[in-house]
Amino acid sequence: MKRIILALLLVSAIALWFAFDLGQYLTLDTLKAQRDTILVYYATHPLLVLAVFFLVYVAVTALSVPGAAIMTLAAGAVFGVATGTLLVSFASSIGATLAFLASRFLLRDWVQAKFGARLKGVNEGMARDGAFYLFSLRLVPVFPFFAVNLLMGLTPIRTWTYYWVSQLGMLLGTVVYVNAGTQLAGIESLSDIASPALLGSFAALALLPWIGKWIMGIIKRGRVYARWQRPRRYDRNLVVIGAGAAGLVTSYIAATVRAKVTLVEAGRMGGDCLNYGCVPSKALIKSARVAAQMRHADAYGLERSEPQFSFRAVMQRVHGIIAAIEPHDSVARYTGLGVDVVQGYARIVDPWTVEIALNDGGTQRLTTRSIVIAAGAAPIVPDLPGLEGSGYVTSDTLWEEFAKLDEIPRRIAVLGGGPIGCELAQAFARLGADVTQVDKANRLLAREDAEVSALIEAAQRAAGVTVLTGQEALRVETGADKRLILHKDGEERAVRFDALIVAVGRRARLTGYGLEELGIDTNATVVTDDYLATIYPNIYAAGDVAGPYQFTHVAAHQAWYASVNALFGQFRRFKADYRVIPRATFTDPEVARVGLNEQEAAEQGVAHDVTVFPLHELDRAIADSATAGFVKLLTQPGKDRILGVTIVGEHAAELLAEYVLAMKHGLGLNKILGTIHTYPTMAEANKYAAGEWKKARKPESLLAMVERYHTWRRG
Repeated sequence: MKRIILALLLVSAIALWFAFDLGQYLTLDTLKAQRDTILVYYATHPLLVLAVFFLVYVAVTALSVPGAAIMTLAAGAVFGVATGTLLVSFASSIGATLAFLASRFLLRDWVQAKFGARLKGVNEGMARDGAFYLFSLRLVPVFPFFAVNLLMGLTPIRTWTYYWVSQLGMLLGTVVYVNAGTQLAGIESLSDIASPALLGSFAALALLPWIGKWIMGIIKRGRVYARWQRPRRYDRNLVVIGAGAAGLVTSYIAATVRAKVTLVEAGRMGGDCLNYGCVPSKALIKSARVAAQMRHADAYGLERSEPQFSFRAVMQRVHGIIAAIEPHDSVARYTGLGVDVVQGYARIVDPWTVEIALNDGGTQRLTTRSIVIAAGAAPIVPDLPGLEGSGYVTSDTLWEEFAKLDEIPRRIAVLGGGPIGCELAQAFARLGADVTQVDKANRLLAREDAEVSALIEAAQRAAGVTVLTGQEALRVETGADKRLILHKDGEERAVRFDALIVAVGRRARLTGYGLEELGIDTNATVVTDDYLATIYPNIYAAGDVAGPYQFTHVAAHQAWYASVNALFGQFRRFKADYRVIPRATFTDPEVARVGLNEQEAAEQGVAHDVTVFPLHELDRAIADSATAGFVKLLTQPGKDRILGVTIVGEHAAELLAEYVLAMKHGLGLNKILGTIHTYPTMAEANKYAAGEWKKARKPESLLAMVERYHTWRRG
């Protein structure tokens, strides 16, 4: 109601202004004609004239109606430079701030709700450098000040900051116009004041803050490097620390552009994904899926059977698959590509020097123009009493430890309800273990929407997993019978296990690389700017060590930005783009997502429409007995623009690719609906989901008219 009242008052005031043609009193001719009369009245009633002028000026700028430039000339013509400048400076700033506040009160919430996702970068930039941008705009009269007032009201810049920056930024222009007013007789039009030369001078003046920012950047970099001695020459153009996804792609790009690059890795080439994560877990999941299909073969009209297998053979298959992929990431391949691969532990001695403790003994020092830290992440091991003596394994160590076993552990406890915990718990349960999955959150996959969590929990239970959510792990008791002690609602319970898998998340590897000595900031990850650079402009970070996402495909994505900025940043640098990031959890059914889900949209206040297509209506899903799941679309209200997609179902990760492409290139649901999809395929679910969105928005009134037309045609 307050917004409505204010809007009506503003509209009424502006309407009255134009209805009574009040602008006729704020023209150059009127000012010239009335100047002497005003001066006489000012001489007898100075305070009244000053007060009326001040209030009218505030009103004109607050309502954003024409006339402020003429009033500024009048201030010089009537009051002189000093008094006129003082009046106009404060009146214009107060009026501008009132317009700013009106715009903020009336429109900001609506604009942020409707366009919040698109404006995220703008909001962050304004929160960080809003005063700087506003000052630059205020220095250039070419930008309509009323537009600046209204648009700035939609941003998060603070009101006080807006006021004082506006007053300071408009001061020079105010002085120019007020001074011109003292020479009123010689002015025929406003263009006599705002000449191209003058406007060009203002534009050049507006560049000063940017030049100052550039100079400050040079000074800041000089201070960062001040205590270090720069080498006179460099052994390498780039040294990359870590041969996981980020490190491999970074060094590959550097070698491709003929840079001299050294890749340092202390452990296995390929990093966590090849050796401990993506590859072995998916190999295990495939074996477990086959075992589950055998156990439920009657669903396909076949005779069900209990799978007979050697657990050692299953683990050998896992390691065999790692070995089959290993050549893609091997020392030999990358050496052949032109990368100098050194096996050892790297430590950054100064911003241009890396010291390597070689695996085969000795040390090597290399000077380099740039460095990329791609050290990855390691499993988080909670500080849990009794854990160290329990023989626990993590998602990294279980592959070697379980490969030594002839039989699968009979009882497995999995601590963690995230993607890794869910994948491992389901796989080992399908292979016949008695698995208990524990998480302190109230549901599995807590970052997903509630119905996704419910569906996955049902799938876990169907696979034989005992799911215990909302349970806090207190301690581990060892002895003849190992037990994980949990706590919930004041009561303790024990989970007996033969093997304990800790899968509560991963954290960046930050120690041992010399970051502390160099003063490189770390806060859960290496702190970088938008270009992936640390406080040292020649030292970058990419992958899990940099965050904010711990996905192999994001690490490879960041590697492009890190390598290009490190090698060619003196010409142009590129901001890392995180607008469209897909992710997947490879349970059965799979969970795949890109963009926002409902939970995140609600938390961020993003307005959205929801469309759901259940897979039990899809012909191919019915034929494959894979009807569990759905496609859920979040779209901008009234438009087909995709804000986010969640798919739960068989091959969900593959189905998601179409939406990733659409979001990346700005294609809406109408484009997907108009694309032919092969029948019968799971991919048709994407088209049918778009069809559900379209059907919910069919033009009922138009269809009613068409129906009457067809009735008329039938006679």
